[in-house]
Amino acid sequence: MRKLLIAGLMATISIPASVVPALAQSHHGARQHHGERAHRSARPHRGREHQARRGHARRQEVRRGSRHLREARRLARRDRAQDRRREVRRIDRAHDRQVRRHIQRRDRAIRHHVRRDNRRWSRNAWRDYRRHNRAVFRAGSWHAPFRHRVFRAGHRIRPVYFSSRYYIGNPGYYRLPPAPYYQRWVRHYNDVLLVDVRTGMVLRVYRGFFW
Repeated sequence: MRKLLIAGLMATISIPASVVPALAQSHHGARQHHGERAHRSARPHRGREHQARRGHARRQEVRRGSRHLREARRLARRDRAQDRRREVRRIDRAHDRQVRRHIQRRDRAIRHHVRRDNRRWSRNAWRDYRRHNRAVFRAGSWHAPFRHRVFRAGHRIRPVYFSSRYYIGNPGYYRLPPAPYYQRWVRHYNDVLLVDVRTGMVLRVYRGFFW
């Protein structure tokens, strides 16, 4: 009987001792669970801040990149414009050189042609040619809005007397030497004048050239 009583007392004493650690463990687990839940609830807030900072940094980087890109494009346009201006100046210089060379070649050719034709046709070659080809020198009907005047070499005449309508287009047809540069053979009624068209100076006169 005594043994049964002692066993019952021991059982009653051991039950609360086993319950206290279980309760403490359950309370600790609840606190840990609450802390994890609070940590999980705070984590998205920190993530949004981080994403916002990263987004702002990206936008700043994009702005800086766009500024650099605009500056690079502006510099590229400026360089292209400078290159075009340099190319235009180079082409103009080359064109000027080409024009000068062309003028020099033309003047040399004219001088050569004049010297050759002067050797071919003497000053009075037309007289011998007219003697045997009188039909070539027929005057025909020729009129002008001014009267005939007697011009001599050294006279300066007005442009109305040596306008282009009075030029002799093919002096070689009449065995006249070709006119030098800025000079023209001009018909004045039946006379022929060699005129410097820049100054109006009469350089040579053939009277009675046409009959």
